[in-house]
Amino acid sequence: MELLEALRLQWEWGADEALLDAPQDRRHALPPPPPAETAPASLPRPAQAPRPAPAMPAGPAEARKLAESCQSLAELEEAMRNFTGCALRDTATQLVFADGAADARLIIVGEAPGGDEDRAGKPFVGPAGLLLDRMLASIGLDRAKVRIINTVPWRPPGNRTPTEAEVALCLPFLHRQIALIAPRGLMALGAVAAKALLPAEGAMGIRRLRGTWREAEIAGLSAPLPCLATYHPAYLLRTPLAKAEAWRDLLTLKAWLESPPTA
Repeated sequence: MELLEALRLQWEWGADEALLDAPQDRRHALPPPPPAETAPASLPRPAQAPRPAPAMPAGPAEARKLAESCQSLAELEEAMRNFTGCALRDTATQLVFADGAADARLIIVGEAPGGDEDRAGKPFVGPAGLLLDRMLASIGLDRAKVRIINTVPWRPPGNRTPTEAEVALCLPFLHRQIALIAPRGLMALGAVAAKALLPAEGAMGIRRLRGTWREAEIAGLSAPLPCLATYHPAYLLRTPLAKAEAWRDLLTLKAWLESPPTA
């Protein structure tokens, strides 16, 4: 009677089809599942050596110490070529050290190498360089009589303007090259070079700085050097109307070069 009662109850619940070959008595506990296979113990990993801390970029103090240790232009060029503290070195093709005489009376300081200079390894060899050559020739000068250096010796990506941090990092190398040559005077081409050589007056802007002799304090020299700022040749190519002012600056430079040196 119990079985018949159970069948009737299943029929009322709608169970009209058996899914198992044998009836299942759910009044008893189900057997425990078979134990899961345990994964084999993994072998211990060999101890890894700690990764070295990434090298911190060098700052102006480190660059100054390296620059001051150089006693010749050849040593300075080699030290700069091996210097890894400036990120511009990683994106540039090569170092652009300098061009011209190693004992020049006049050092011309530009901004940073462009694409042409980066490929050639010499400053001012592109269109701006050709204009600079014509400017120098107009007052009886050429590259063999002057020294041409850039404030930053590596090309910034995309020919962008060097940042203040990049200029500060490279400034000890610029000062050391000037000190080793010990010229009679300096000429700054453009705002970046003028601000680097004349930091106390660089905020005035190149329009107000140009055309007037000022004093540049150079590390390693006992006395300041006279410095004349003018427009960068690349700016003159973009702004031909400014060439008249640049020509007056060249005449000022010519008169100074022809004057007797002061004691």
